[in-house]
Amino acid sequence: MPAHLPARPAGRTVVIGAGKGSAQMAAALEELWDRPLEGVVVTRYGYGASCRAIRVLEAAHPVPDAAGLKASNALLQAVRGLSSDDLVIALISGGGSALLPAPPGDLTLADEQALNSALLDSGAPIGVMNAIRKQVSLIKGGRLAAAAHPARVATLVVSDVPGDDPAEVASGPTVPSSVTLHETLAMIRNRGIKMPPRILAYLENGDEAPLPADPVFAGNEVRVIASARLSLEAAAAKAWAADIPTVILSDAIEGEARDIGLMHAAIAREVVAHGRPFAPPVLILSGGETSVTLREKGGRGGRNTTFLLSFAEAIDGIGGITALAADTDGID
Repeated sequence: MPAHLPARPAGRTVVIGAGKGSAQMAAALEELWDRPLEGVVVTRYGYGASCRAIRVLEAAHPVPDAAGLKASNALLQAVRGLSSDDLVIALISGGGSALLPAPPGDLTLADEQALNSALLDSGAPIGVMNAIRKQVSLIKGGRLAAAAHPARVATLVVSDVPGDDPAEVASGPTVPSSVTLHETLAMIRNRGIKMPPRILAYLENGDEAPLPADPVFAGNEVRVIASARLSLEAAAAKAWAADIPTVILSDAIEGEARDIGLMHAAIAREVVAHGRPFAPPVLILSGGETSVTLREKGGRGGRNTTFLLSFAEAIDGIGGITALAADTDGID
């Protein structure tokens, strides 16, 4: 974080944040910042951290709750009434989409909960889910940064999305997206996503999220300070230091977790049986954002569990293979 801190302002420093890592980011920022600061961040229940000047709120993930609604209001209130001399530091990490419910128009928290459940059940890629969320919010899709105008906004992002597009992390509360409302509706139709009727009605008549060319975003800064790519590169460096040959397949793998598990198992079997595409011994690393399409209720586990079960079934009876599936946020 030290190398990514913005220039100090002439006025106030206000900190806002959302995501499963936002409290830890806030605590680190307090240790590094040499000026007075204030603000509020929201994280998942049980993932708070002790901060001196920054308020830490907790809310539900992955389906939003009333505490998240209050947190969204607190973040919006924190950036209101600022001047061009002020600085807003936004600490954004994965999970912020669910932690920042802010239904627009006559929509309610129950509508946003229904939307999140529908998206989680759909198996759609994270980019599609977040494109929809941005169009049904008072805070996502750059709207939080727009509310802070004319203050300068510096966003520090811990990315959990393939490709590390900061506009996709936590549905980009301070980073606008170039995906239009028309394109979002086309995504819903083309993928056959079953949207709650009230949400679909709003999308067909609602206000479009601001686009990157909007002048309210001029002068803002966005920096990705940690990501899947950086995590993979760090893991590879550790392995090479221990004389373990290592390859990185990709940091942007998407698709059904079951299918991605089968693909990785096929590569592992080929290495063991034929020494290709990599000669053993070898550590094969990959990252991205898989999904699980829920076909019925009451299951257990998540994407990593699904990946590993699929992988284990596909290598059953073959020795010399060890697999680990983990999430950079340490939850799934």
